[in-house]
Amino acid sequence: MIVKNNKWEISFKLLSSPKKAVSLFREVPYNQRGAVLLGLSKGMQEKILSKLKTEEVLNMLHYLDPEEITDLLQNVDDSKRKVIVDNLRPDMKKKVEFLIKFNPKTAAGIMSLDYASVNYDAKFKDVLDVIHNYEKRTGKFPTILVVKNNHLMGELPGYVFALKKKDDRIRKYVEELPSVRHDKNEKTVIRRFKRHPANKLVVVDNDKSIMGVIYSDDVLKLMNRQSAKELYKSAGVSEEENVHDTAYNKVKYRYKWLILNLATAFLAASVVGLFKDTISSFVLLAAYMPVVAGMGGNAATQTLAVVVRGLALKNIELETARKVVFNEVIAGAVNGLINGVIVAFIAYIFNQNLLLGVITGLAIMVNLMIAGFFGATVPLVMKKLRKDPATSATIFITTATDVFGFLAFLGLATLLL
Repeated sequence: MIVKNNKWEISFKLLSSPKKAVSLFREVPYNQRGAVLLGLSKGMQEKILSKLKTEEVLNMLHYLDPEEITDLLQNVDDSKRKVIVDNLRPDMKKKVEFLIKFNPKTAAGIMSLDYASVNYDAKFKDVLDVIHNYEKRTGKFPTILVVKNNHLMGELPGYVFALKKKDDRIRKYVEELPSVRHDKNEKTVIRRFKRHPANKLVVVDNDKSIMGVIYSDDVLKLMNRQSAKELYKSAGVSEEENVHDTAYNKVKYRYKWLILNLATAFLAASVVGLFKDTISSFVLLAAYMPVVAGMGGNAATQTLAVVVRGLALKNIELETARKVVFNEVIAGAVNGLINGVIVAFIAYIFNQNLLLGVITGLAIMVNLMIAGFFGATVPLVMKKLRKDPATSATIFITTATDVFGFLAFLGLATLLL
């Protein structure tokens, strides 16, 4: 029975049997359904939630926090969502209605409401009363945030309660906490977390009033999701695609990217076509064409990865990017020289043709310089145009290295052979 499995095994079964996903999900106990559903892809969440009755959804949500409920309700149509929210417990309804207003890709969309706030001038005995009431209501020990005139002052750490008297004032023991404005995007949240390595970030509004807290485990999940997202983008795959999707869905997610790739492949092929007479008279050139193109493509991908990471981490500014491009071109030239000499030696040993080796080596050197230039320039230009460099930079860069690599290799061969 599916009931006996843990949530990861259940998730795997659901993903492995997409046609039976809803019926399998209904075998899961209500107290586990929410955790299982949160571990599935957005597409699978939408599919299951659309098939469940409102009563089934409400019974499942009873075991979740307001933040988790909000995440799931993002995948429900508006009319059904309103019915579900209206039938939540009054205290839960208020929190969910507050959270669901925000863009899920902003700080406010990530934040938790698991905290308690106390006044800067409060005594420890007052704070203990707040903690007691919070624990009674939620069963959890709260994060204690300290405010003065509704503005964040910091956090009161739990360890100080064992050291201080009840009548002592808390103001001397408040520790600073990093904060982030509610409308900042996910990348800003990650950067702020890296810059201030605390275990939480406080989300504030424009007046510095507390709205919620983002905990480190949520930021780590966000970082993992961002990494996966960048990987999918660079490969031309939708982040919604799942390994167990139907063939139809896989085609739907990929065909546009492949058609664009086909167009650029024909561009490279047209360059080769310009030199058909040269290739016909010296067939051995065809054996070295993939070497030239492959070296350029790999070098360009390395440069692209470094530059995109630099842009994401704000290590590269567009105003000072000229030095980055120059260094990548020089690095390409040196690497091209090293690898070109190796290829020239191999061509001479196996084909007894020194001139072919020299031509191939020079073409590789030129192509690695091209790879350095385009690998650095394309993501910088896309950033300047406010486009995501990870989305489609790869296809333009590999096209450039294929076209210019073949042009250099076959052009030199035409002149020298």
